[in-house]
Amino acid sequence: MKNHNPANERIKRKYFTFLKEAKRHSEPTVDAAAKALNRFEVDTRYRDFKAFHFEQAVAFKRHLAERKGHRSGEKLSKATLHSTLTQLKRFFQWLAMQPGYKSRIQYSDAEYFNLSDKDTRVATARRPQDAPTMEQIKHVIATMPAGSDIERRNRALVAFTLLTGARDSAIASMKLKHVDLIASCVYQDAREVDTKFSKTFTTFFFPVGEDIRGIVEEWVEYLRTEKLWGNNDPLFPASHILQGANWEFEVAGLSRRHWSTTSSIRTIFRDAFTQAGVPYFHPHSFRDTITHLGEKVCRTPEDFKAWSQNIGHDKVLTTFFSYGEVGYQRQGEIILGLSAPQQAVQSEAKEIADALFRRLHESGIDMGDEKRA
Repeated sequence: MKNHNPANERIKRKYFTFLKEAKRHSEPTVDAAAKALNRFEVDTRYRDFKAFHFEQAVAFKRHLAERKGHRSGEKLSKATLHSTLTQLKRFFQWLAMQPGYKSRIQYSDAEYFNLSDKDTRVATARRPQDAPTMEQIKHVIATMPAGSDIERRNRALVAFTLLTGARDSAIASMKLKHVDLIASCVYQDAREVDTKFSKTFTTFFFPVGEDIRGIVEEWVEYLRTEKLWGNNDPLFPASHILQGANWEFEVAGLSRRHWSTTSSIRTIFRDAFTQAGVPYFHPHSFRDTITHLGEKVCRTPEDFKAWSQNIGHDKVLTTFFSYGEVGYQRQGEIILGLSAPQQAVQSEAKEIADALFRRLHESGIDMGDEKRA
C-alpha cells in the first residue's frame, strides 16, 4: 500500500525549511504543519500535490469533521479542525507560488479549506482557563517530602515555578548562575535558557511568601555549598539512573545534566498534586495564578506594567488577554459590588472637601463666594 509520494516529500521538505528559516517558526509549529499535511495525504491516498483541486479540499474538510480522535474516541474538536485546515490553507497558498506548481494550482483554491463562520467562531472563542489557587499551590508544596536529594529538588521545583512564573522549558534549561539570590531575580538569558521566542529578560521574585522563597534559597545554597556545584551546573538536574542488582533501572540521586524534555517536570507536578489530594494543574497554569495575584496587589498602571514585564511580556495587553481572565465568580462579585465602592468614594471625597474648607477657614481665608460657586 502506498504510504508516501516522492514529489510531495521533496516539496514538503522545502516548505518546512521555509517555515523554519524564512518565517522563523519553532519546531512545534513546523511539526503541526507536517501533521496536517500527513492527514491530507492519507485522505487523498498520497496523490501528487500538482493534481490538487478545490474539490479535494471540500472532501477532506467533510471527512475530517467526521473523524474521531484516537484517545477520546470522539469527533475532533472545532479547534483541531480549524488549526489543521489553517495549516493546509497556508501550505497550498505557498505552493501556488512555487515553480512547477503555479500553472497547476489556483491560489484562490486554498480558500476552500476555510471553516464556516459559525464553526470558526466556536473554534477561536476564548474560554476560561483553569488555574490553581494560591492556597492550593502552597498546600501542595507544604505536603511534599524533602528527605532525599530527589525530593528536595522536586519541592524546590514547584516552589521556584510559583516564585518566578517561569515556563517549564526555561526551568529545565536554567543553570545555577542564572539565579541571583541577593538581587532576588532570575536572568533568563536566551543564549542558554529555552525561553519563548528566544527572548532575554530578568524576572524578579514575585511576592508569594517568604516560605516559598526560603525553599528556593535553601535549594540553591544546598547545591552550591554541600554538593559543591558551580555556575554552569543545572539548577534542577535530571535524576541519575543506574541499573540495580536485579538488572532493573533505579534512581540513584542527582546527575549533573539538564533534563532533555519537560515531561519529567510535568510528572513531578502531577505526582505532587495527586499526593496532596488536589486536582492536577500543569506548570504553565501557575502563570495564571500569578497574574490573578497581580490584579489584586497592583495599585497603579505602572505596577501592573512591571508585573507584566516580570512575566516576560512586552505588552500589558498580552498579560490580560493570555492570563488575565476574570473568573465568573469574581466577575459577579465585582459587578454586584460596584455600587458600594462608589458610595464609599463619594463619602470619602466629601469628608476631604469639608476638612479642607475648615482648614482654610481657620486660616482666615473667606471661602463664602467660592463655596457657593
